[in-house]
Amino acid sequence: MSKAHPPELKKFMDKKLNIKLNGGRNVIGILRGFDPFMNMVVDESLEEKKDGTRHQWDGCY
Repeated sequence: MSKAHPPELKKFMDKKLNIKLNGGRNVIGILRGFDPFMNMVVDESLEEKKDGTRHQWDGCY
């Protein structure tokens, strides 16, 4: 079995991203950190759902 490589996200650090998630959701925010398992820390994040509703995240979830 081949060893998994960590995501190459360093070039996106401290930049505003549009991250597509399962379930037709998008998160827009600034990438502050990540780990080899693709967990991300996104600051000033705004979730956009498929139906057009938006939700501002104010803490950790």
